[in-house]
Amino acid sequence: FMRLGSSDGLHQTDPAPNTIPARVPRAGLAVVLWILLAVTLLLGVGLGSSSVPLETIFSALHKGIFQGILGQSLTPLENIVWEMRLPRAILGLLVGSSLGIAGASYQGLFRNPLADPYLMGVASGGVLGVTVAFVLHAAFTWIPAFAFVFAFGSVLLTLFLAQQRGQISTLRLILAGVVVGSVVLAISSYLSLIRADLVREVTAWTLGSLTFGSWAKIGSILPYWAIGTALLWGLARPLNTLQLGEATAHSLGVPVTRLRWTVILASTLLTAAAVSYAGIIGFVGLMTPHILRRLIGANLSRLLPLSALAGGVFLLLADILARVIARPTELPVGLLTTLLGGPFFLYLLRKQS
Repeated sequence: FMRLGSSDGLHQTDPAPNTIPARVPRAGLAVVLWILLAVTLLLGVGLGSSSVPLETIFSALHKGIFQGILGQSLTPLENIVWEMRLPRAILGLLVGSSLGIAGASYQGLFRNPLADPYLMGVASGGVLGVTVAFVLHAAFTWIPAFAFVFAFGSVLLTLFLAQQRGQISTLRLILAGVVVGSVVLAISSYLSLIRADLVREVTAWTLGSLTFGSWAKIGSILPYWAIGTALLWGLARPLNTLQLGEATAHSLGVPVTRLRWTVILASTLLTAAAVSYAGIIGFVGLMTPHILRRLIGANLSRLLPLSALAGGVFLLLADILARVIARPTELPVGLLTTLLGGPFFLYLLRKQS
């Protein structure tokens, strides 16, 4: 198990960092993503069961930010913008950003474009942790801790089952992740069935939704996002070195074992936090890094921050579609990302085979 990620312990299914040339200037792509982020934030706040005019959005932002100074009260529509839609949009940004950079980190660590928090059973383990926290009547502040413990246990079990003579193939990794994810979701469903009052909450977490967004929850998820993102971004260069093989990385002074476990812990922390506040939202960490890798190359120093940004934009767009497709009802955003990501995953799987 400790050889996980070594050059002789994996079938390399993705090229090394510098073998995929950048097709789009990194700075230009970053500018485009920041513009898309601003546009999707405005759309996410303005669209829903009913549309909000642009001037009302800016008025709500102005009054909300300077409410303590100006003493102006918000109108009912402005209050909806400030207290409901804006926190929801920011939560979607943080969750999508967490899943995007976690997926890119898993793919870089395992040198496998199919590695993803959803497919490796990490998200399912997080849902089981949330369910256990509900059963034990744990305070909400403890839910991310429960999600992290069970998510970390799930990824360890997936990696253990995927091994064969010190090697981890793409097929075994996918099969192990599917099995572990299915088993832990079954346990979660069983716990919710014996506690009928939990069925609705657990189902909502399983389908994935951003309706739980609030300023209080943003404040509580922000430290997990900041710590996990900073750790992974700081490890981008050592991860690039690891792509050249474990022996080369050792010769260049990279502490491979410590690097490996730090990446797994930080990625699992981000995924567990995302699951704690939004439920299972699949394939964000699979699609965004893969698409960006084809645009800017596989250098993780560039790929990780842009994957975080693109993940946030993608989830915001998915949430907007989930709200407007069947208005006035609303689809679970996790259901929509799965419908979009499933065909993409099958395309990647066929391409890799």
